[in-house]
Amino acid sequence: MNLTVAITGASGAVLCSELLRALEADARVARIHFVASENALRVVAEELGISGRTNLLEKLVGSTSTKITQHSDSDIGAAIASGSYPSHGMIILPCSMGTLAAIANGLANSLIARAADVTLKERRPLLLCVRETPFNRIHLRNMSLAAEAGAVIFPVVPAFYNKPADSTEMARQFAFRVLAHIGLAQPGAYVWKADE
Repeated sequence: MNLTVAITGASGAVLCSELLRALEADARVARIHFVASENALRVVAEELGISGRTNLLEKLVGSTSTKITQHSDSDIGAAIASGSYPSHGMIILPCSMGTLAAIANGLANSLIARAADVTLKERRPLLLCVRETPFNRIHLRNMSLAAEAGAVIFPVVPAFYNKPADSTEMARQFAFRVLAHIGLAQPGAYVWKADE
């Protein structure tokens, strides 16, 4: 698979870090295009203590990546900005309300929004892991618009039935749920089993 992953300026940088780690380790994934918005850089610095773009991927993944390419959010000439570029989908984790608004209204005013727009027009999977609470009517309308255009609204809602040991495990299991949704079930993912 060839995927695009973006991180925007909503809380939850650890979620994207866990997603990237799983994708890096997954032999079914050949290439990942990664984009961090300017606002994401601030959140990453505050939540994970990682500052700047230098070695950002290495710090998020925990090692040098063999298959992740990082792009600037201002690089609208990147391959992922074109529908002719082969891709199997896009995940935005976490997805800020500002990014959601840009996608829902077709603004394509950044590489993240343009890549999402291309993903929708080519009818490829687009998962928007929105992170905000409570939702106001604008948020709800934009989620509805994006869903009507073909996006999957995948709110960041952690599970507790698996009794996670800590917040990192909670983030990992959420990332695994996202990946399962696009056909990349992960070893170690908790799967609910009803009483026999």
